[in-house]
Amino acid sequence: MDVQNVLLSGVVGSTAYGLAGPESDVDMLGVFATETAALHGLDPIEESAVSSKPDATFHEAAKYCRLALGGNPTVSELMWLPCDLYDIRTPLGDELVDLRYAFLSAKRVRDAYLGYATQQFKKLEARGDGSFSADTRKRTAKHSRHLYRLCHQGHQLYSTGRLEIRLDDPQHFLDFGEEVAAGNLELARQLMARYEQAFDESPSVLPDEPDRAVVQDWLLRVRAAYYEVPA
Repeated sequence: MDVQNVLLSGVVGSTAYGLAGPESDVDMLGVFATETAALHGLDPIEESAVSSKPDATFHEAAKYCRLALGGNPTVSELMWLPCDLYDIRTPLGDELVDLRYAFLSAKRVRDAYLGYATQQFKKLEARGDGSFSADTRKRTAKHSRHLYRLCHQGHQLYSTGRLEIRLDDPQHFLDFGEEVAAGNLELARQLMARYEQAFDESPSVLPDEPDRAVVQDWLLRVRAAYYEVPA
């Protein structure tokens, strides 16, 4: 996949969390800038570029900002990666990392992380009695451990203002996934209830609203950097 004007990109997903196994794919995520003049043309711009080999998703700068302001966990984690997981960091990409706090707000973080985890749980619950065939057990274990991860990371971000991408004890999350996949849906149900209560009872250090003005200033710097006066 040939994406021009990449500002920031890195390895995300299971590899970043420490949950990857021998068969796991390496997921890449990035932000790119469209040439500013193209934004004023007749044709709509491509806001995202996605490939499956390798697994990579790149969002145009404005779309990335909108998703991150909404608290999207997958998108937001790009700004919180350990330094060794970045493969491209331009000066504007470094600025984006530096202003990651401007994207945060209590309600959106809570709704996004807990909402994504709830979606995962509903997929598990919809399977009925909790018994899984061999061909679905692996995927069920994956959904379960990511359900746990979303709850854990989301509450951490909500209560401390920090997002640790690499999990301190990945095996704990892996074991949880295997136990749920073995049929113990009650374990996932209890986890969801515990984190819902934790979100309700824990005070958040995050502001009520993100700092859109700071994000807007960065985006305008991107537009200025990629503007060329037409000949």
